[in-house]
Amino acid sequence: MAELIVREEVQVPVEFHAFALQEEDDMEVAVPFPEDREDTGLAFLTAYDKRLDFGSAGHTHGATLTAEVWTGEPPVNGAETWEAQGEAEIFSTTGDLSLETMSGVGEGRVELGRPNALWKVRAYCAGRAEVARLAAVDVPEGVERYLVQFWPVGS
Repeated sequence: MAELIVREEVQVPVEFHAFALQEEDDMEVAVPFPEDREDTGLAFLTAYDKRLDFGSAGHTHGATLTAEVWTGEPPVNGAETWEAQGEAEIFSTTGDLSLETMSGVGEGRVELGRPNALWKVRAYCAGRAEVARLAAVDVPEGVERYLVQFWPVGS
């Protein structure tokens, strides 16, 4: 049975409906965020080489991202009603992912704890409908919430 290793919360300054988690050593990232970002509307999760792009329902706002690192595949999270869900993989050279926004590097990071590893990722999001409504007239904080779970491939 998979065990939770670490859980951390990161505040995300969402801009232009998007943010990313990418390999912290940006020299290792072939195409750093937001370059070559696909215009996929509000696609929830898009994987690139050493980069994960997230599409938000709100243009400009503050979201909350909870990152969990597990020893193996975690159980599906049914504790909340999720409005979006996706799965991907990401390779990390350093074992750390930086939070990237349209205007540059955010202040958050996700510590995976294992360098040179391929990680499975399962992401969930709640609060999308509400943040879309509120962000049209204000800059809401903490309405849109993300849960992103990581576990090593082959575990």
